[in-house]
Amino acid sequence: MSKRPAGKKTTRTRAARSGARKKYVYFFGNGKADGNRTMKDLLGGKGSGLAEMTNAGLPVPPGFTISTEVCSIYYREGASIPAAINREIDDQVKKLEKAAGATLGSTENPLLVSVRSGAKFSMPGMMDTILNLGLNDAAVDGLKRRTSNGRFAFDSYRRFIQMFGNVVLEIPKDAFEHEFEAVKKSARARLDTDLDETALRDVVSRYKTVVRKRAGRSFPQEPREQLTMARDAVFRSWMNARAIEYRRIYDIPDHIGTAVNVQMMVFGNTGERSATGVGFTRNPATGAHEFYGEFLINAQGEDVVAGIRTPQPIRELERVMPKAYKQLREITTRLERHYKDVQDFEFTIQDERLFMLQTRSGKRTGFAAVVIATDLVSEKLISPKEAVLLVDPESLSQLLAPGFDPVEWKKIPTVTRGLPASPGAASGQVVFSADHAVEWAAQGKPVVLVRRETVPDDIHGMFVAQGILTATGGMTSHAAVVGRQMGKPSVVGAGDLEINESARQFRVKGQTVKEGDFVSFDGLTGEVKLARVASKPSEILQVVNKTLDPKKSDLYRRFNQLLGWSDQFRRMGIRANADLPDQAELAYAFGARGIGLCRTEHMFFGEGRIPIVQKMILAETEADRRKALDQLLPMQRDDFYGVFKAMHGEAVTIRTIDPPLHEFLPKREDLMVDVARLEAAGRNGAELEEKKRLLARVEQLHEFNPMLGHRGVRLGITYPEITEMQTRAIIEAACRLAKEGGKVVPEIMIPLVGLVKELRDQKAIVDRVASETMKAQGVKIKYLVGTMIEVPRGAMTADQIAAEAQFFSFGTNDLTQLTFGFSRDDVGKFLRVYQEKKILERDPFASIDIEGVGAIVRTGVQLGRRARPDLKIGICGEHGGDPSSIHFFDQVGLDYVSASPYRVPVARLAAAQAALSVKVGD
Repeated sequence: MSKRPAGKKTTRTRAARSGARKKYVYFFGNGKADGNRTMKDLLGGKGSGLAEMTNAGLPVPPGFTISTEVCSIYYREGASIPAAINREIDDQVKKLEKAAGATLGSTENPLLVSVRSGAKFSMPGMMDTILNLGLNDAAVDGLKRRTSNGRFAFDSYRRFIQMFGNVVLEIPKDAFEHEFEAVKKSARARLDTDLDETALRDVVSRYKTVVRKRAGRSFPQEPREQLTMARDAVFRSWMNARAIEYRRIYDIPDHIGTAVNVQMMVFGNTGERSATGVGFTRNPATGAHEFYGEFLINAQGEDVVAGIRTPQPIRELERVMPKAYKQLREITTRLERHYKDVQDFEFTIQDERLFMLQTRSGKRTGFAAVVIATDLVSEKLISPKEAVLLVDPESLSQLLAPGFDPVEWKKIPTVTRGLPASPGAASGQVVFSADHAVEWAAQGKPVVLVRRETVPDDIHGMFVAQGILTATGGMTSHAAVVGRQMGKPSVVGAGDLEINESARQFRVKGQTVKEGDFVSFDGLTGEVKLARVASKPSEILQVVNKTLDPKKSDLYRRFNQLLGWSDQFRRMGIRANADLPDQAELAYAFGARGIGLCRTEHMFFGEGRIPIVQKMILAETEADRRKALDQLLPMQRDDFYGVFKAMHGEAVTIRTIDPPLHEFLPKREDLMVDVARLEAAGRNGAELEEKKRLLARVEQLHEFNPMLGHRGVRLGITYPEITEMQTRAIIEAACRLAKEGGKVVPEIMIPLVGLVKELRDQKAIVDRVASETMKAQGVKIKYLVGTMIEVPRGAMTADQIAAEAQFFSFGTNDLTQLTFGFSRDDVGKFLRVYQEKKILERDPFASIDIEGVGAIVRTGVQLGRRARPDLKIGICGEHGGDPSSIHFFDQVGLDYVSASPYRVPVARLAAAQAALSVKVGD
């Protein structure tokens, strides 16, 4: 199990040394709690929810929460807890015993507790839980006598030994499952509920033997020892592999730690009048306003989410336990109104008495998030501002994902159906393990992860899969909950699937599907088909592309409404990175109001242009180079005109040519092979001479480190005729549009500037050519000249550069590369290792490095505005579409962010949340 390196042990905590009396353990019970909903940092999501429900007078079993600070102390103190905190825990145990009217370790009236994790951010299934703690060989008989239910007592004991053995003693689950299945087979029992007390006594005996053999010790009988060991195991689980991977995926910091909740057990497994369940106040897949969830009769909580038994829909509870169902509906409705958000809740019914075990904001798909937020405003439960804060910006990307082409989908027979747990179209090659999913995805293969049921350790495979398909489990199983959170299409409980994971195949309706075969399924209907099925654009994209009437799309109406609210609250402008007219049109339709980066060199890759570009590069004289540039000019002019027109008068920032010239030429190795082949064939004609000449020029242009070589402003200084051509093309396009009555604001951006004299040189060319062109066209155009701040020296001398620049745009891709000294093309070879070793918490090319790169940005902004107070400043790197980075850019005072067209909706929502000072994820 992964552990953080132990630090130097100390005998006293900081609080103890300072003499302050600090509280580390928080009680809840009998209608009063030490904490409340605002204390998520300290009590975690689960602990703060329990405290809030207790204070509200809801039926919550008493208990106490060991704060997240103790988790930090546990790791800092070398995997131990100071004596003062242990004494505080002991005091809370006594308080719990008094509230429960039972005693931990009693042989007559034993107190049993659950020990659960609970971090600030919900991490479903990633950390560990132990139920029924306090049972031992004597207490189990006392529990039997007190309840007159021997089957229940020994069912609880076998569950405790298995969970404790797995979580605390690190014995594989399979070792216990093997013995359990043997007893079921001997008793001819189909389900665990079919086993009687005698059979369960046999299971307990076998489990204790497993513990002795695997752990080298007897199962611990002293409840206080059990509690200490369980508490420490939950703290250790904060650093298990799956929890670390989950935090990496969702950008959750390691340092926040987890709380531990110790709570009196209530039992859903006492018989047919007891049950356990989980649910949501609204449908987390579609957002529909309906009571949603599942329950199991005669079961404990872990049974529902484990996917081992297929639970019943929560509405069935009204039929079997109407009083408890009515109370549950009343309570959960109160909770939704109190928290002003959809609640994910857990409950247990013991002998028809309802107990609430958890409430928290429910994980939901992007589709559901938009529906729920807009519905809550319509219902006057929340304001538009609160709705904006309710939706994770990243989840909007899910609404743009393609679906199946309905014509193609209907042609293929449906082989089976499961429960539609998370909407979306998934089509890919079947794999049967998370590791294989990662391996195949790394090779560029689309994969669908197929499992009997997923477990938390599958998190890395679920993350890379196109979708998740399971044979067992319900709508609140692990696969369903995590699939929805990730926005992965998921179908669960497809019971017709006979999965043989060891043979890497499954059978369904007489057909065998092997690893690598294609399967497709619809996460909205649950249909599964054995074929690769073509997709179609999402409903949102169909409206944007004008192939669907917006009046016929309720989803688009809601999507537009939410983003319209966002625009009311955000401070920063939103632009797009777009190089061609069709990209600009798409970005404008998504709400971008301006182009923050138009990469002119990308236009050179259009049809028929590469040969002309190569002529320009191969030219031996300026005159020959100008001839090639004259051919390129009308092409660039038309492109710029199209982009200007698509932006409807909004500002368009055009970057002059940036990449190394050799990128437009054939590869050196390919040319060498061609020359050798022609020479071997004895072909000494014009083709061979042309290849040799091209090879010589490629050799001449070859650079050992081209990203730090002859590119950007350096090209413009070396070959000023390139800057001249591009300026002329920009201004001529603007003049053409102006003559047509259109409005345009060109912003000409010089890249890679580190010296003010570099910008001064290029600005002089731009101003001269712009003046000449406008005079020739008879049109006056307002334009700006600025620079891209991507060289650290440029940021450090921003006050000097601002004397020449009318705007700055931070190119954070190169700025990150040059600040770290990491090649952005090669960093992938070692970045994962850096993250695993916690050298880096996150990929700095995906989310801005605030301490380093961010400090440079902040300095550049401050220096630039000191010299030119009206300096317009934006950002056009990939970070412009990252919600966490956008929050930082808002703080430092940027005027706009620029993102790729498909990230524009994400940026609009994230910028609104940033303006409202709510960091994404809080």
